[in-house]
Amino acid sequence: MKYKTLLFDLDGTIINTNELIINSFLYTLEQFYPGKYTREAIIPHMGRPLYEQMLQFGEKETAQQMVEVYREHNVRTHDEMVMEFPHVKEVLALLKQEGAILGIVTTKMKNTVMMGLKLFGLDVLMDTIVTYEDTELHKPAPEPVLLAMERLSADPKTTLMVGDSQYDLQAAQNAGITSVGVAWSIKGPEFLQQYHPDFMLYDFRDLINIVKGTKKVDEEN
Repeated sequence: MKYKTLLFDLDGTIINTNELIINSFLYTLEQFYPGKYTREAIIPHMGRPLYEQMLQFGEKETAQQMVEVYREHNVRTHDEMVMEFPHVKEVLALLKQEGAILGIVTTKMKNTVMMGLKLFGLDVLMDTIVTYEDTELHKPAPEPVLLAMERLSADPKTTLMVGDSQYDLQAAQNAGITSVGVAWSIKGPEFLQQYHPDFMLYDFRDLINIVKGTKKVDEEN
């Protein structure tokens, strides 16, 4: 294996929570600012910590209340709206079996992270899970990635981070590890290419060749 430690963002990367997140934002924003925001206004901010996103849409005085409304709705509708991405579980199970060490690095709260992982049986595959509560600074800062690497005794040269937002790619780059974007990002592969990932996944099964070192760094990135 060329890469031994594999870190993943959660939302929009290994589980499809896109519609859950957008629906939760629209539900919340409609209560505070009726008719003001559309899904197109929400997408560019996805991937940042929830409180920071609420500050973009509202005022500091109401941001925490908006977070609480969002989380209540998000948890209540979670299981009915979250979906699997193709081939994720089979590929992660295969790589784990072959000796890879797996971890999650996300800006989500731990309780909803575990809800998503357990829903599809991915929790048992993870060797560490870094959530919003674990660090003071969040992606694109390198701290969450570095914490995961510390927990796993990871070598930067054999570690990669897979994500669907620019913040994931920047966090990986800031931590000095290989960055991998996913073409199924709701922001689109063209958007992610602007942040020069080392690789772009168009099919999750392609991760196997990257990990084994049989796929070259994407020259166009």
